[in-house]
This record gives sequence, C-alpha cells and structure tokens, in this order.
Amino acid sequence: MHITSISGSPSERSRSAWLTQLALTRLEGLTTQGNHIAVRELPAAALIAADAQDAAIAQAVQAVAEASLVIVGTPIYKAAYSGLLKLFLDLLPPEALRGKTVLPLATGGSAAHLLALDYALKPVLSALGARHVLDGVFATDAQLQRHESGRYVPDAELLVRLDRALEPVVPPAPRMHIAAQLNCRR
Repeated sequence: MHITSISGSPSERSRSAWLTQLALTRLEGLTTQGNHIAVRELPAAALIAADAQDAAIAQAVQAVAEASLVIVGTPIYKAAYSGLLKLFLDLLPPEALRGKTVLPLATGGSAAHLLALDYALKPVLSALGARHVLDGVFATDAQLQRHESGRYVPDAELLVRLDRALEPVVPPAPRMHIAAQLNCRR
C-alpha cells in the first residue's frame, strides 16, 4: 500500500502532526511506499501564489497522485481546518483523491470542534474526488497529553477510535480453521 500523509499544522510540535504520525505507525508493515508532506515545510511564496510549477509543490502533488491511502491531519482553528492545509489542498487537481482511500484526522482544544471534520474538511475532500473517506478521528488536547519528552501520550479511547477507523485498510488477521483451534485447546 502506498501511503501519503499530509500534515496541515503550522507548528513543528503539534498534536495533529503527532496524531498523523501515530496513524502511520499503526500501519507499519502494510506500507510498500510512503511519503510525508509537512505543508509548513513547503515554500511559503509558492503556496500563497498557488505556484503548482514550483519543484517542491509539484513533488508533493505527485506524492498525493501516487498514493492509494492519503492521511490528512490538521488542527482545528475557529471551527475549520488550518489555512495552511487549505493552501495545499487548493493546489491539488480537481479529481486528485478519486480512487483513493482518505483518512481525515484533526485535533482541537475541546470536543466543541468535533464536527469540523464533517462540516469543513470532508466536503473539501469530496470535492477533490474522494469517495472512500474513512471515519474521521478527532482528538482533544486532553486526549493527547504532552509527555516530558516533548511527545504526546494518547489516551486508550483515542487509540481504539484510531484503530477502528483504520480497520477497512488493515487486512484481517489470519483466522485459524475451527479444527486447528480445537486441536490447540487439547
């Protein structure tokens, strides 16, 4: 599976970037190829001018084109995904997400921003051709506590929701034949 993740956070040590990375670690072993796009690292002038010819922008757009799974992570500001993410999504061709599976991820200060995934981000993903959008995962600051190492510690409920959202792309564990299971019990 070719996975491209997009981090729309302007902050280097953000909860949403960390949540995006956590989703990638949950898919370890399934990835044949992967790309990570930290939009904050793309050339600002090219993003603002919508310069799709810029080499870094073109490379990021190509990474999305080659992916079978696209993970989109963003903080929620004022009930919407980040403006930085919007700048990048506006550079994608109209059908850039057609035929791809998309996992939207978001973080926010409180559960009051939970619906921003459904009412702000998912419509844009659909406008880009996404038809297979996995259940979005929203995490509050309380669900991703900062650790003294500078990383974050997810609470158990968040891990359950993330794993549940990823179920459609994770092959089921091999199931033993009933006779084999009975032999194991003897």
